Amino acid sequence: MAASQMLSARDRDFFLRIGKIVFANPFSEVRAQQVREVAGDIMRPGMADAEALMTVISGRLQALDAQGTFALRDLTAEDAHCAKPVFLFDVYHRHLAGLDALIERQASRRETRVDATLADRLLGELVRRGFSDEEAARYFALFHQLRRAYYFIEAGLVGESPSMKSLRRALWNNVFTHDMQLFDTHLWKRMEDFSTLLLGETGTGKGQAAAAIGRSGHIPYLWQQRRFAANFADSFIAINLSQFPETLIESELFGHRKGAFTGAIEHHDGVLARSSAYGTLLLDEIGEVSIPIQIKLLQVLQERSFTPIGSHQTQRFAGRVIAATNRPVHQLIARGEFRHDFYYRLCSDAITLPTLRQRLAEAPDELARLVGLLVTRMLGVADATVGGRVLDALAACLPADYPWPGNVRELEQAVRRILLTGRYDAAIEASAGASSDALLQAIDDGRIGASALLAGYCQLLYKRLGTYEEVARRTGLDRRTARKYIHQQADTAGPA
Repeated sequence: MAASQMLSARDRDFFLRIGKIVFANPFSEVRAQQVREVAGDIMRPGMADAEALMTVISGRLQALDAQGTFALRDLTAEDAHCAKPVFLFDVYHRHLAGLDALIERQASRRETRVDATLADRLLGELVRRGFSDEEAARYFALFHQLRRAYYFIEAGLVGESPSMKSLRRALWNNVFTHDMQLFDTHLWKRMEDFSTLLLGETGTGKGQAAAAIGRSGHIPYLWQQRRFAANFADSFIAINLSQFPETLIESELFGHRKGAFTGAIEHHDGVLARSSAYGTLLLDEIGEVSIPIQIKLLQVLQERSFTPIGSHQTQRFAGRVIAATNRPVHQLIARGEFRHDFYYRLCSDAITLPTLRQRLAEAPDELARLVGLLVTRMLGVADATVGGRVLDALAACLPADYPWPGNVRELEQAVRRILLTGRYDAAIEASAGASSDALLQAIDDGRIGASALLAGYCQLLYKRLGTYEEVARRTGLDRRTARKYIHQQADTAGPA
């Protein structure tokens, strides 16, 4: 094709339609509909969207390549802009197997190097299509990021209920924004400025969602060294703030210097110092931290800097922040336990994970899917017979409207218990799932006895915190007494 030749109107329209699909959210039903419209009769039952789209694109590019390699340099600037997404999609999907193998190897070996065959072929194809060496390296890094994100979101957050489909779309947008062209042009190297707040009951999978985001960040490919700047497997750091006493949280976050306080016998780097420029830090149970710690974290988010305890040297925080809590943030703010400015700085994006109750109400078959997946993970192989026995045990042991207060985490333990004992006694789990609204209403009505009040409060704390020790610490009870109240059936109608 001669230099600066214009595309035909038919080809330009095709490239524009494909471009919209290429930059769309892969978990979006709108994208799926666009693929069906473009593929037409090529789309067969059971055919994956990507396969159908590749068939259409390959046919068109082969026709254009008949007169010589069709490349960006042959086109006007406007037409090159139209063709670029098609070239990227074509090269990306031709190398999915190689990208998957690379990701698996990096996950297991913690290495950053890249197989020369994959790099040479992929970069060579992009260069032949008119991309510079630097552009080809950047898009190799984008391909690597896209494949990681799709895998961790698809494999880590399973389920076909509408709320789970919506969650996967939200997580993808959190990594690449809702406008991938804007991401490709400007934001791919600036996502550390966007913090995320994950909300939802305990056991809904906030850790999985955070990990999917954290392992999907952009990591540059250093093409002259044939390696990535970092390994994605090391890029995600999580800290559960409720596990540490108030006196230790600051040290775990910011680090300390030797002699900074009694017991500080050596230097200690906190998680902020250990987070890399391409990393993501999950601050789990952010609703548990005190106001002074919130103020210091606010400074980190605003100024990207912090100072270890006992040091006068400011250090830079280079990663992205995700915070998570199962506590109602707006109630914490109303009670003065959570700062407004800290909340607004955290929630560039706020994502609420659906409860298992909601998922099953939307799609009752979701339970069978989840049980099948859990059984496969536990056995190391799919076994429909074992999965069926687990479902039968759940049906025999639980009421049809069981609320699953512990959500997917409880379901996982229920499956384990059935594999061990053949049944799941949820009496304890159900009593621990009392709602805060019911307890508050009983208090407001003046119809709850002291013992029931303490039992209800302990059960709510246990549902939120997950350990007898933490409930004991919060209530001032010893561990055995806290456990007794957690297991006690609350009688909210008892005498005052």
